[in-house]
Amino acid sequence: MGSGALSVPVVRVLPDRTGPDKSFDYRWPHSVDDPTSLLGTRVRIDLHGRRVGGWVVDVAESDARPSDGLKTVAVVSGLGPPAEMIDLAGWAADRWAGRRSQFLSTGSPPRTVRAAGSPRRTGMAPQPNSPAAARLLATGGGVLRLPPASDQLPAIASCLALGPTLVVVPGLDEAAILAARIRRTGVSVAHLPEQWSEARSGVDLVIGTRTAAWAPVPDLGAIVVLDEHDERLQAERTPCWHAREVALERGRRLEIPVLLVSPVPTVEASEGRAIEHPPEDRERRGWPKVIVDDRGDVEPWRRSLLGSELIAELRDSARTVVCVMNVTGRARRLACRGCSVVLRCEVCEAAVSIAGEGGLSCPSCGHSRPEVCAACGSSAFANLRPGVRRLREEIEAAAGRPVIAVEGDDPHRSIHAPGTPSVFVGTEAVLHRVTAADTVAFLDIDAELLAPRFRAGAQALGLVARGARLVGGVNDGGLLILQTNSPDHPVIRSIAEADPSIALEADRGIREQLALPPFGAVARATGADAERLVASLPTTVVAAPSTDGYVIRARSVEELTEALRGAERPTGVRLLVDPQR
Repeated sequence: MGSGALSVPVVRVLPDRTGPDKSFDYRWPHSVDDPTSLLGTRVRIDLHGRRVGGWVVDVAESDARPSDGLKTVAVVSGLGPPAEMIDLAGWAADRWAGRRSQFLSTGSPPRTVRAAGSPRRTGMAPQPNSPAAARLLATGGGVLRLPPASDQLPAIASCLALGPTLVVVPGLDEAAILAARIRRTGVSVAHLPEQWSEARSGVDLVIGTRTAAWAPVPDLGAIVVLDEHDERLQAERTPCWHAREVALERGRRLEIPVLLVSPVPTVEASEGRAIEHPPEDRERRGWPKVIVDDRGDVEPWRRSLLGSELIAELRDSARTVVCVMNVTGRARRLACRGCSVVLRCEVCEAAVSIAGEGGLSCPSCGHSRPEVCAACGSSAFANLRPGVRRLREEIEAAAGRPVIAVEGDDPHRSIHAPGTPSVFVGTEAVLHRVTAADTVAFLDIDAELLAPRFRAGAQALGLVARGARLVGGVNDGGLLILQTNSPDHPVIRSIAEADPSIALEADRGIREQLALPPFGAVARATGADAERLVASLPTTVVAAPSTDGYVIRARSVEELTEALRGAERPTGVRLLVDPQR
């Protein structure tokens, strides 16, 4: 990449269109003193009879590329990602089998920015800071395990002592609240995506959600990823890149420390990194009181999902209670009251549920039949896993007060303010819509723990940690209720003993034994042409059929990346590298 002056530079432009990840040479419309300053600039070019947008991703050495016959860049739109992001986008495109343009788009401003403004840095490092965070930062970064009720601001303050800091958080609300708190300390803050221009100009702290991992931060001194365990840090659509991994790679390239903060660190974050945490008594105070309601001695077809401890909380009209059940609708698993047989599909043997219009329906193959037990002919059923709407009716009867049902498609973001006692029931979405509670009850935590995915335990632990944050620490009077048939499960023990290392070590042992991430690499290919992609893979990876496509496994991320780079990529294939679920 050249740095000599060119009267009319030749630039290489990567279009922002779908299709091959290919760039094209164009003449710059005027002379510049330093062609490298053009890197990342957003432009519009004439390509194959259309005018499309794109980014300058390379400039020529002096006289390295003849400019005769080249088209000229049609429009210089404004600033784009800084030069460092171009190589990082190339790395991410390889890592998650995507295109560079997808990542450069993520790192671009939401609206046109013509030029950077003046820096607004204060150099302030507010107090108090976190000694544990400071120790990790001094040794190149690591994992800070903070219990749910702990304040994360001192850890951020420790990073500010190193210079401009980038903070990545999972949720919009969390980012807005933290940005407001930090501004009150006198630190200059750019909250993304709206303040992308201020971030590019230079401030003390840049904060945002997942996409902030690609934010422009001149002279970046440290990166913080809060709640690194949270699934919202990973893109749901292909390429399913993870903000934590982008932050770690960015820190490695810039040789700056990256601090990963979580109440329940993942194996991916902790493997090979130093972990700091508060003293045992302080960490325990940062978790709420926990009741493990062992439901194993109750016949499943005769029991209610409302245990005695939960009913006592529901009937206390002074407490806000949140009940979590990740099943929508009215019923998802049924048992016959006559013969106790769990109702299954006659075609594929999957569990059947009651359809909205009546009858029994199989969610797996779509087969339907009348509401009659095939074993004994009874039409009386018990819900082993009632859905949210059915549970609402049962909880209202037990609580003697109105109950609000919240499911994933609920249009409201935040539906409850502290100080108004209420009862809620919902899928895990309720934990993001309710801002505070006295009691959070997981009615069937086993459904999360025993889900057919290798990250099930870690995801269940993160879900409970979110609930713990709503109720506060043990001194706040908050309560967690875990209804389970598996009281000895490492995740349940971790929560009950306020010691996340129990679940972490158990999870690490299983993954290492089975060569699962981070001790191996996994991808999933779905779609009509998935078989063509799999057929083109080298023998260094293993592909096996799954219910909706193929699972591809390799011994390392590098091996998987190399295999996918050379594989055929038909348009009808959806490829997810290291998917969460």
